Amino acid sequence: MPTPAERIHRLNDAPLRPERTHVLLWVIAARRTSWNFALDRAIELARELKKPLLVLEALRVGYPYASDRLHRFILQGMGENARAFERAGVRHLAYVEPKAGHGSGLLEALADDACAVVTDDFPTFFIPHMLRTAAKKLDVQLEAVDSNGLYPMHATPRVFPTAYAFRRHLQRELPLHFEFPHANPLARLKLPRHPGLPKKLQQRWPNADAKLLAGDASALAKLPIDHGVPPAPLDGGSTAARKRLRAFLRNRLARYADDHSHPDDDAGSGLSPWLHFGHISAHEIFEALARKHRWHLGKLGRVTGKREGFWNMGANADAFLDELVTWRELGLNFASHRDDYADYDTLPVWALKTLAKHQHDQREAIYDHATIEAAETGDEIWNAAQRQLRRDGVIHNYLRMLWGKRVLGWTRTPQEAAKLLVELNDRWALDGRDANSYSGIFWVFGRYDRPWGPERSVFGTVRYMSSANTARKLRIKKYLARYSNNAP
Repeated sequence: MPTPAERIHRLNDAPLRPERTHVLLWVIAARRTSWNFALDRAIELARELKKPLLVLEALRVGYPYASDRLHRFILQGMGENARAFERAGVRHLAYVEPKAGHGSGLLEALADDACAVVTDDFPTFFIPHMLRTAAKKLDVQLEAVDSNGLYPMHATPRVFPTAYAFRRHLQRELPLHFEFPHANPLARLKLPRHPGLPKKLQQRWPNADAKLLAGDASALAKLPIDHGVPPAPLDGGSTAARKRLRAFLRNRLARYADDHSHPDDDAGSGLSPWLHFGHISAHEIFEALARKHRWHLGKLGRVTGKREGFWNMGANADAFLDELVTWRELGLNFASHRDDYADYDTLPVWALKTLAKHQHDQREAIYDHATIEAAETGDEIWNAAQRQLRRDGVIHNYLRMLWGKRVLGWTRTPQEAAKLLVELNDRWALDGRDANSYSGIFWVFGRYDRPWGPERSVFGTVRYMSSANTARKLRIKKYLARYSNNAP
């Protein structure tokens, strides 16, 4: 099957150049060697042109919030990819900048000999700007391929205001786009072998060594990145992602619907870091779930816009798929249509009005940035969630909502709260800088929501959450002990 046309986004008007030596795959977001439409498309072009495939997977040091945590997670995936491509006979350049700007010119040098360049279509952080810049510089066809979700981002006609509206659209349209990338595109790959890069190029932009690709602490210490954000206790790469997926399906899925909101029960999938860095695909996760339930398209339910009864895999799987597909891809929908996805002014009009009306209300407390970031507020539950973020690089999904709501009540303006939440999440979260993360943060202020009564101080009619209510509703004692100030 050819790569679906709605997944391919042409970024420039430069021609295909079949007289050149290779097809270049520039890996920037879908950092995996399977279930990857961008890789499928690059292989497709290489076969058509009878050319070698060359893969560039680079890591800058000058990106915002570059740290030991983010670098280590990405590097472990790069090392795994390097080994997989080598086994398949595909030349892979894993380049890591030693200093900001040292990677400048590498893409153009490799593209000078390329018949075509294929890369990843990813809608957030610095990636869209980087792609626009590259499109202006290259004299060869540049395509960005969408491997982000089950539904192609650019197939959506508009930004959807609520999960219900988007869910209803998905239920109607997704079956028409139910095409999956290849599970193992490198198997029995018969392409010419790339002869190797010129010595001058190798000397200027060398392959990262094994120590760096393992995320070794001493190797990370030499890089000009934020060493105040240490590695999280999670390994990057597709192997670690699949291990987490298998554990979820075996041990947690059967209690997901009832227990995933309770911090003590730990019933969530925990897959968001690997999804964000492209180490695992939503398609692969869906396929594993469908195989477990012996599911096929003929089992789909009616189009109602409701969460229950569409997938027909049972309450637990349906609840999980609503998170994986509806809510995750709702964020992709917004970010793929709007460059201002992280701007406060994109909130619904009703939310902007009610928050402005209550902007000068007295707060229960005002904390500065340092106190909040250090988890030194007077709220035990909030501090535990922030400590989890600092230690593990993630926050329990339900508590992430409370985490945001409480900051809204502790800052002088809602604009300040939004800016601080984005900064905290982008710096500390392995799954930050992501369309889904920005959806969650701006949901705190009313995005995708509706007005709620009664009207309150500070919040107005934006949905209110409190730590006291959370403690009454959730099983949370073990969680609080695990992330107390005295916990190791």
